[in-house]
Amino acid sequence: MRTRVVALEAQTGRRERPCSSPQRLPARFTSVDTSPTPAPDTTPRGTPRPDSTAAGRPSGPTAGGRPGTGRHRNGSASASEATPTTDTGSGSTAGWPTGARRAATGRGPEEIGTTSHLDDTADSASRTADTAGPAPASRRRRTVLLLLALTAATSATALVLGLLSWAPDPPEPARPLTIAEGERLAAMRVTNLRDLRTGVRVTAGTDAARIELVGWVDWSRSLLYVDVGGPGAGAERGLLQRAGPVLVIRPDPAAVPTPAAPPLVPPSDRWRLHRLAPGANLAPVLDLLLGLAADRPDTTRTVPGGGARWISRDTMAGGPVDVLQAPLPARTPPAASAAPGSTAPGTVAPVPDAGSAGTDPDTQTRYWLDQDARLHKLVTRLPGVGPVTMILNRADRPTLRPVDALGGRPGLPRALTNAEQRRLDRLPARLRAQGGATVTLTAPVGTETNLRGAGWLSWTARTAYLAVADLGAPDRRTLLRRDSGGLARADLPAVAAGGGTAEAPGRPPLAPPAGAWRVSRSGGDDLSLLVDAAVAAGSVGPSGAAVRVREDVVVGRTVDVVELGPADARLRYWIDRDGSLRRLELHTGASAWAQLDLNPAVVPRLAPIPRPAAKPRPPAPRPGAR
Repeated sequence: MRTRVVALEAQTGRRERPCSSPQRLPARFTSVDTSPTPAPDTTPRGTPRPDSTAAGRPSGPTAGGRPGTGRHRNGSASASEATPTTDTGSGSTAGWPTGARRAATGRGPEEIGTTSHLDDTADSASRTADTAGPAPASRRRRTVLLLLALTAATSATALVLGLLSWAPDPPEPARPLTIAEGERLAAMRVTNLRDLRTGVRVTAGTDAARIELVGWVDWSRSLLYVDVGGPGAGAERGLLQRAGPVLVIRPDPAAVPTPAAPPLVPPSDRWRLHRLAPGANLAPVLDLLLGLAADRPDTTRTVPGGGARWISRDTMAGGPVDVLQAPLPARTPPAASAAPGSTAPGTVAPVPDAGSAGTDPDTQTRYWLDQDARLHKLVTRLPGVGPVTMILNRADRPTLRPVDALGGRPGLPRALTNAEQRRLDRLPARLRAQGGATVTLTAPVGTETNLRGAGWLSWTARTAYLAVADLGAPDRRTLLRRDSGGLARADLPAVAAGGGTAEAPGRPPLAPPAGAWRVSRSGGDDLSLLVDAAVAAGSVGPSGAAVRVREDVVVGRTVDVVELGPADARLRYWIDRDGSLRRLELHTGASAWAQLDLNPAVVPRLAPIPRPAAKPRPPAPRPGAR
């Protein structure tokens, strides 16, 4: 270690301060003496030693001034032994005699040789660590980074060149339908009927005449339930249900223009039978929706030469589809239509096909059809309406519930059980024991006549007394009195007949007002039939073959809905498990259902109506008198 310090002082010209434990210096500051270790000096002083040339090496300086490889670096051996040399710096023992060097270092020749060998080994290891440690790792990191940068630059260049040179594949040209595509198109309406129902979103017309529909269609029951909106909605803005030819609406003029999905459980109030105005855009759209289902394939549109073509491929929410072009399916008039060109009350007139108005259906109607013959989208033009776009959500298919005016939710008709038959047979006695009830009337008896009423019914006195309002004349009331003397009516202003609103009229005054009462023995209209059936239920009860339609709930009580009567005047009795009559329904001539809800209560004494005094008869002429 001391040898390295001396060599360092010789190279740098600085004197290092001694320390008790010198630190290891890097290999680049260390000078290694590679000359062989001299043997001990045993020659007596004054005796000249043989010159080192005997070994074939000169003892003097080598060419270029570098010391030779002998024991001494400067001068002859005798001069070096006589005078210590200080050319290499303070503390150097390189030019001292062997004895003096041993005295200065405190070590003998053997120790010096051993130490030099250990120091050389440590220096060699240090140099190996310096050259083989961090330097190769650093070079590898630089190489990896360089390769990554080169790869990124190459990828970016290739991407840019690809984008600049990319061109989309040319679209496949339109062509006639293949046999498989024609079969799918022919089976489309059968598939719709098999799938039962789907969610729909329809946009029809343009600009101020545009209407929008959001809701569901149930092809299995020919039922529509949608929310109508858009700037062209008009009086139909709000909820709409259509069952076959019968259409009812729940208008909401204050609704926002953009429709939303209607509630699954429809509201129970404010529904009315409605007739669409002639030329309204809504009628052909509803007909088209219901006309997209059939019980047999339609092969008339897929025959060769029929104009059906394959247009392109597309992707919808349900997956890949084929865009096909073909005429609209033929639509038949509703069953309730009395004759071609006529429309029964509450029905919607059929709409001609798109091709009948001078347009070419081959260029107007396109179907987005998947591989299972399910329709996902339809784009067409209807005469008098304009462009129509229908989007079908095949995954949105809840069970729809018709409102009470359309018969309520469906059931599974069956014969009565013994317990149900006993409750029906005991109904008159049960009603007479109750005495009477308050009644609420909801009767859509025609598209121009939607009645609401309230009053009393007494089974002991066989009397009914109601105040009836027509939604078409909200400021007028009709007092209706049914008793043993017949049926009497009187038309009065609303304030004189119990007040209230047209949707919820008040009960009539207990003292019947004087007025022009119209008396008849019986009435042939739907309202008279319903009231007569309710009064008669407390005496003779229902007659005919009875069928249990379903189980339902009214005013929180479970009831059995029992239907009986002839086809043109069917009645439904809602009988709870205690044998009480909670509702009586009549199927009206407008194919809707009128309801008379009954709530058992104590009925006040109902005074008879004022009747005009009977005119005295003139006396019969005596025989022979002139």
